[in-house]
Amino acid sequence: MAGVMKRIKKIIIIILVLLAIIVVYGFIEPRLLRIYEVDISDNDIPLSYNNTRIVFVSDIHHGPFFSIGEVRNLVDRINALNPDIVFLGGDYVYNGSQYVEPVFEELKRLKAPMGKYGVLGNHDYRGSAWMSKIVNNAGIEFLDNRAIWISNGNERIKIGGVGDMYKDIQDVSPTINDVEDSDFVMLLSHNPDYAEHIRSRKVDFVLSGHTHGGQVTLFGLWAPFIPSIYGQKYRTGIIETGFTKVLVTKGVGTVYLPVRFFARPEIVLIRLKSQ
Repeated sequence: MAGVMKRIKKIIIIILVLLAIIVVYGFIEPRLLRIYEVDISDNDIPLSYNNTRIVFVSDIHHGPFFSIGEVRNLVDRINALNPDIVFLGGDYVYNGSQYVEPVFEELKRLKAPMGKYGVLGNHDYRGSAWMSKIVNNAGIEFLDNRAIWISNGNERIKIGGVGDMYKDIQDVSPTINDVEDSDFVMLLSHNPDYAEHIRSRKVDFVLSGHTHGGQVTLFGLWAPFIPSIYGQKYRTGIIETGFTKVLVTKGVGTVYLPVRFFARPEIVLIRLKSQ
C-alpha cells in the first residue's frame, strides 16, 4: 500500500510540474515574435510586381500587455525586413483611448516605398473621423470602405479595405467596381468572417487578423475559443472560399490575459510571385 501511495504522489508531482511549465510557457510565448513567410502566386500579378515584399501585421493591441517599447521594437523588426508595402490589419490598441496616439507615433516610423495601408479593428473605434485623421497623420492610407490603385510603371494592383464587422459597415464596391478579372486585387478586412460575404471573383486575396490563431490552443491543433461564427475555419493560415482566398495572421498582441499557447505572435512577410 505504501508503495502505491508513493507512486501516486510521484504522478501528482509530475502533473503539477508539467502544469507549472505550461503556465510559465503561456506567459513566455507572447514574447516569441516570429517571421512567417509566405509566397502568393497568381496569374493576375503583373511582372513588375514579381518578388514585391509585403509585410502584414495585425492585432498589435498596444496597452497594458504590450508596451510602447514593444511597439517600437516591432516597427524596427518590420523595417529590417525592407518591405515594399506594409499592410496593417487593425486592433492597434487594447482598450483605452490613451494608447491610440502613442502607437501611431511609432507606426509613423514604418518605411515602405510603395506605401503603408491600414484598416481599423473592433478595438479601435473611438470616432471614425478622429481615428482616420490619426491614421493618415501617421502616413498610413486609411482604407475602411475605400480602395486605391498602386502603380509601378505602366502596371498596377488594387488595394482595398472594409470596415470592421462589429463596429462599422462593409462596402467592397470601391475595391471592385473599376477592376477587370485580370487585375490583381487584395482586400484588408480585420475580421476574416467577411470573406464569406464576398460574392465576386475580383478579390484575389483577403488579409485578416482578429482571431489571434485562437491565442490559447491545444498544441496548435484546436482552440477552445475563436471569435468567429465559423468555428475553427478561420483560426489561422490560408483558407479558400468559393470566391477568394484568405490569409489569417495570428497577430502580435493579446487580449484578456497576456498569454498564448501554441499560437505564436507573428509578422507576416508576403512575397508576390507573378506566374
